[in-house]
Amino acid sequence: MPRHIPQKTSIKLESHQVILKPLVTEKGMHRSTRCNAYAFEVNRLATKSDVKVAVEDLFEVKVLKVRTQNRKGKPRRTKMRFGYTKDWKKAIVTLDAEHRIELF
Repeated sequence: MPRHIPQKTSIKLESHQVILKPLVTEKGMHRSTRCNAYAFEVNRLATKSDVKVAVEDLFEVKVLKVRTQNRKGKPRRTKMRFGYTKDWKKAIVTLDAEHRIELF
């Protein structure tokens, strides 16, 4: 029985649409100094290759690898109502040894 293969979207995202914001956290700062890896919140439609091209275009660096995570929203409560924060996508981008992003 053939497996279901998801189809790629026909939407082409610009570099500034792929990278939504950098994730500046304590763990991210440690990762940037030790491993030369940086974390970003990215568009949920973006693929690993989209993220690689966007980071290389926006920051003028050489990207070695990209790892992505789909993060689920957390449950939140306001008075008597229950809801969830939005789902989002996180990308951890590892750079070449001689490149750095000075934003962090």
